Amino acid sequence: MILKEYHSTRSDGIKLFRTYSDQGWCIRQQQTGLIYDDAMDVEDSIYTYEETDIPVIRPPEQEATEQDYIDALYELGVY
Repeated sequence: MILKEYHSTRSDGIKLFRTYSDQGWCIRQQQTGLIYDDAMDVEDSIYTYEETDIPVIRPPEQEATEQDYIDALYELGVY
């Protein structure tokens, strides 16, 4: 399902809204055919969106290795 939610208000008072799929699909802007992971539009924007069958791919979180911890200790002057 496509969700649209308030995101923030710019310094000039314009409200911004985020549109995205709650199922993790990319969305297609119907007026242009462009595909997005999510979209940010101003209040009262003319754009509408539909879900695609393209999954949103997020880069995996990388776990720190033992060497990463050792390097961090060296940088902090602890090791």
